[in-house]
Amino acid sequence: MPDRGHATPRRLPSGDRFAEGAQYIAGRPARGTSGATRTVVDPATGAAVLTYELAGTADVDAAVAAARAAFPGWAGATPGERSDVLHRFAAVLAEQAGDLARAESLQCGKPLKLTREFDVPGTIDNTAYFAGAARRLQGQAAAEYEGGHTSYVRREPIGVVGSVAPWNYPLQMAAWKILPAVAAGNTIVLKPAETTPLTSLMFAWAATSAGLPDGVVNIVTGTGPVAGEHLVSHPDVAMTSFTGSTAVGRRVAELATATVKRVHLELGGKAPFVVFDDADLDAAVNGAVAGALINSGQDCTAATRAYVQRPLYEAFVERTAALMDTVRVGDPFAPGTDLGPLVSHAHRDRVAGFVDRARGYARVVTGGAAPGGALAAGAYYRPTLIAGAPQDSEAVQAEIFGPVLVVLPFDGDDEGIRLANDTPYGLAASAWTRDVFRANRATREIAAGCVWVNDHIPIISEMPHGGYRASGFGKDMSAYSFEEYTQLKHVMFDNTAVVRKDWHRTVFGDR
Repeated sequence: MPDRGHATPRRLPSGDRFAEGAQYIAGRPARGTSGATRTVVDPATGAAVLTYELAGTADVDAAVAAARAAFPGWAGATPGERSDVLHRFAAVLAEQAGDLARAESLQCGKPLKLTREFDVPGTIDNTAYFAGAARRLQGQAAAEYEGGHTSYVRREPIGVVGSVAPWNYPLQMAAWKILPAVAAGNTIVLKPAETTPLTSLMFAWAATSAGLPDGVVNIVTGTGPVAGEHLVSHPDVAMTSFTGSTAVGRRVAELATATVKRVHLELGGKAPFVVFDDADLDAAVNGAVAGALINSGQDCTAATRAYVQRPLYEAFVERTAALMDTVRVGDPFAPGTDLGPLVSHAHRDRVAGFVDRARGYARVVTGGAAPGGALAAGAYYRPTLIAGAPQDSEAVQAEIFGPVLVVLPFDGDDEGIRLANDTPYGLAASAWTRDVFRANRATREIAAGCVWVNDHIPIISEMPHGGYRASGFGKDMSAYSFEEYTQLKHVMFDNTAVVRKDWHRTVFGDR
């Protein structure tokens, strides 16, 4: 497996803007007031990128107050006015695409080809989609559902949204949280992961440049126990949206329940990759390696459990290992790099711990180590394939969140689908077959919010993203996300002008 050393040190895009602080409140940068600092680290080298002051509870209060003050004006804007701003927003993001891609690669360790071809274009497309969706809020047709009255539905914004985003896709997750909220007329306070705040801040700056009113989008960069919990439990926040681990999601739900907030949770995943014996083996092998290694496996929809029907099992293991060994691990900014580092050395060590423990009950076919040489200083880990792990083992059941694929055999179709459903999660899955009946059965019976057929990973702005079971509830992207960020109001008009209605007899008098 080729390793690629490091290029020259990277420059922080818009570094002068970050010098003003890593908070963004009421349309301007600010410094955090918690008294504590945090350093953003380049995971490819371990070098410091930016040291900033973390947000405290006072900063959260200020951001919520700004969002609350901006809400009446933004909620009162017409759908067309909101749409126009979001169209301009998409154009500003397109102009800044290069800086956004470099900043995302710098803070996360993603290969530049991933941020240039996936993260940034996806975010721009999502922004353009919601610019259109802002004008198409849907509801039931006005009608006389009961003869004497006309009823219709209003779809109204909720208020101030307090959202918490993860570190694995900082730019895209900022977009997924912010765009449906503001397109529907809400205002928002977003807390990005304190380790990867750069592109969330750049996203907010771009929104202001596009004409989004001050206070509609606010960023507070602090720790989960301080800024995150204060935001989620804030009495002036009407809704919270969280993406992250299932364990933290339970804590978010607990805090939100105390103030009867609407809650949207997109949590962990352990996506099955089910290969039936009539599948195109070459396609399945290529799909497994790409689906398992995208973003160094730090993706809640990544292919993590490959179940392969027994006639194809040995060939699948052999070919998948061989293809993994060709993946080029190296500097995210070096041409040709396929796989960058994990987000931090601590997370790399966590992933390595899963693999090291698996050696006691399974076979590590390839990978299973950090590279040395020119990459030794970074948080790198080689693409890893594990075979022979029991279904109830940690490697199969737990979310490893790294470049690790576990492969298990199955016999009949019933067993393959049963094993696919045999974890607490239900975010994504894929089925690989040439048989339309098998494919239809898999899409019906696999319990996941997204089931791909003969592919794994692609997402589009027009379709919803969200999970079943321990993977959470509610949808990101698509028009379905407006179900999360709006509330319905039934309006009913009397059409009779009759003073005494028939139903009044149930309270007083006879007919």
